[in-house]
This record gives sequence, structure tokens and C-alpha cells, in this order.
Amino acid sequence: MGKVTGFLEIDRQERKYRPASDRIRNYHEFVIPHTNAAVTEQAARCMDCGIPFCHSGCPVNNQIPDWNDLVFNDNWINALSNLHSTNNFPEFTGRICPAPCEASCTLNITDEPVTIKSIECAIVDRGWSEGWIKPQINAIKTDKKVAVVGAGPAGLAAAQQLARAGHDVHLYEKNAKAGGLLRYGIPDFKMEKHIIDRRVKQMEAEGVEFHYNANIGDTVSIDEISQTHAAVILTIGAEKPRDLPVEGRKLAGVHFAMEFLPQQNRRVGGEMLGDVDPILANGKHVVVIGGGDTGSDCIGTSVRQGALNVTQLEIMPQPPKHENKMMVWPDWPMKLRTSSSHEEGAKREFGVTTIRFNEKNGAVKSLECAQVDDDFQPIKGSEFRIRADLVLLAMGFVSPVHEGLLNDTGIEFDSRGNILATMDDYKTSLNNVYSAGDCRRGQSLVVWAIREGRQAARSVDQMLMGKTNLPR
Repeated sequence: MGKVTGFLEIDRQERKYRPASDRIRNYHEFVIPHTNAAVTEQAARCMDCGIPFCHSGCPVNNQIPDWNDLVFNDNWINALSNLHSTNNFPEFTGRICPAPCEASCTLNITDEPVTIKSIECAIVDRGWSEGWIKPQINAIKTDKKVAVVGAGPAGLAAAQQLARAGHDVHLYEKNAKAGGLLRYGIPDFKMEKHIIDRRVKQMEAEGVEFHYNANIGDTVSIDEISQTHAAVILTIGAEKPRDLPVEGRKLAGVHFAMEFLPQQNRRVGGEMLGDVDPILANGKHVVVIGGGDTGSDCIGTSVRQGALNVTQLEIMPQPPKHENKMMVWPDWPMKLRTSSSHEEGAKREFGVTTIRFNEKNGAVKSLECAQVDDDFQPIKGSEFRIRADLVLLAMGFVSPVHEGLLNDTGIEFDSRGNILATMDDYKTSLNNVYSAGDCRRGQSLVVWAIREGRQAARSVDQMLMGKTNLPR
């Protein structure tokens, strides 16, 4: 695929960032796209490797060598069609997916992998700018009415697939706008929200009816939804955060990341915050507990809000800067990853646990911490203190929220508290109720949510029609 000798002649060139001193002044995306010519050159590095392991690394099974070859041969329209055949929203994954496909690239064994993620993003962004992406409206309509609950990436993918199959699709979202964590968790500097809005417009043209501020189980009865729809797909995410139950947890200034990040996203988007106290980092010593992407997002947002300094704590030991490729390829490697937000200004501490939050006048003022041993227990004598006016807990999510909708239905859960359903058919324990995305598999990647939404849609279409042409 691509140029036969391209991987020998052309070096990997990733997209550049605007300088940190400029980008931290606003919430705009700061990745500088490649020119079309540069994308073509990078696509030329795709090897004719025989067995493209990038397929196994990509949850939606993108046909990566195929669209690399099409781009190399200047056939962008067919590249876009190929890309959309497996992924409803490549502009989402091209921005925020960690690209496990690149870790699985055959070229990555001894060299640097193909820039799959940036090529994917370039294809779809050009598709939008050239006007190639249009609504796909099925002229043949069924009489089947389907409800999708939750307008995150899984719900959006499921709804679009079912609408294109001709069904009457109603997408219920508890928030004022669609997107789920894409809108209310991912900061705008990683993905601006007009990216979501243009897909919503496409889906509306395709027949999806969006119902906003519709909190099923609260403002809208789940019984009503079940009785008035032939099938229901639950794509409500995994929003129950992992807590840190240590002394001082209830002090003012200690918040979950998902109390902090959505507020800023709503400010940027012009939404009202409602009856909540504002959580702001300006002029504060900020500590972020948790070393993943959510923690990184808290860092970048805190820096833009004007934090005095930001420290990130991670209980796991610091991973190596480089993996042993011969040992781990084609699997996702454990190695030190430094995000753009880390580069904007953050101190990182590894192998650290928080023992308690110290207070002054009812508010957090410092953290009592310690280094941990191999069993993640505090090492005696390693205690130290970190000043903190704002603490953000970004330690991941444990399950979907059970209170309300799920408990009201009596739905069955798996051993981790997620909705019980298999990847064979995505059926739950309730009749004609399906589930996909994080609420079924647990906290995961946007690309997994898209895949599960697509597959759940296929299962529903099969049940309703007795056959299906939707891809698995």
C-alpha cells in the first residue's frame, strides 16, 4: 500500500502544536493540520506488510491500508467513503482517540509508525470543507420506532445507523445538547463543539429526532419510553466517578473532575451553569489526582483559567519513556506519555498516595501524601505535604449511575456494576432493551463507544426486520 519504498525514504512527521504561550490564552483547538501534500507523503509510508496488524489495533476495524493507498493516489473521495464505512465520526476519533492502531502498525516494530490518526482526521476534515459529506436519507421508511437513551458517541452512532436503515429514531438526552463526554468532558481545546453540531445537523436531516433536557427516569418515564417504542438502546455512559474516601474529603475545594470540566465547557459553549457554585482554578494552587486523560484535561483547563501552579499525582509508578517493542508489539504499550497539557505547565508525581486533606476555615489548604510500595501502601517516613486550594479527583469511573433509571427498571448488572449484555447481541435482561458503550463495557475509548453503538444498531435492526444490511 502507498509507495512501495515510502517507509524507507520518508520520516514520520506528526502534526505540530501552536506555541503553549499562545494556546493557553484561549480554548480553541491548537493542532496545526498538515497540508494535503504532506498527508499524501505520510500515507506513502504505509507498508505492503501482508498482515496489517493496525486492523486488530482499531476497535472499529478501519481499513487503514486501503484509505492510506487511496490518499497516496489522490483519491480522497473514495478514501472518505472507505473511512465512513467503518466509522460514523472519524473527526471525533481523529482528534481524541489515543490511536491504538499506530501502536499495532507493522512499521512500529523497528521504526516510527504511520501517522494513521492524523491521516484519518485530514480525510474527514477535507470531506467537510469540500462539501463531500451529506445526509444519507433512506427513502424507504419502516414503521418501527426506536428510542436511544444517551447522546454520547455510542448513542449517536446507534441512532445514525438505525435512521439510515429507515427506522423512526428518537434520541433522548438529559443535557441541553448532544455529545455526552465529547461535549461536557473533553475540553474545547482538544475538540471544538461545532464538530459535534455539524454531525447533529446531518443526523437531523437523516431523520433522527433529538429530545434534549429529557432525563429518562426523572423528567420522562422509562415505562412510557418502553411502551411507545419497539426497541430501546441504553447508551448512558459510565458516570459514577471513583472517589477517594480519606480524611477531609468533604472539605470545600475538593471536587470530582466531572464537576469541574463540564462547567468550563458550558461557559465556552454559552450554556447556563444552573444552580451550582462555580469551580475555578484562577489564582489557586491546583492538585489533580489521577494520571489519565481526564487528569490531563483538568491540567490544561486549570492553566487556561490562570492557576498559580498545577501538580498531578499518580499512584502508579512512573512508566519507562520507551517500551520494549519486541516484547509488547502489537499490543498497547505501557510507557510514559506526556500530553500537550503537561507541556503547558504541570509538575508530575508518580507512586504517590493521598493520606488526608488538611483544612483551614473549612476549605482544603494542603494534602498529606506519601510514596507507596509495590502493594500501593504508604511507605513509612516518605510523607510529604503539597499546598492545594483546589483538588480535582480524576481517578476514572467505576460504573454507570444506578440511581434513578437503572434501578427503576430492575435491569441486571455484571460483577463490575455495568449493564449486563454481551457483544453477541447487546441484549439486556429486559425485553427489547439493548445497551452499548461505557455503560455496558465500562469506562473506555470513544472509538469503542462508536463500535458498540454500530453493533447494537445492527442487532436491533435484525430483531425488528428479521434481517439486516447494517455492517457489524
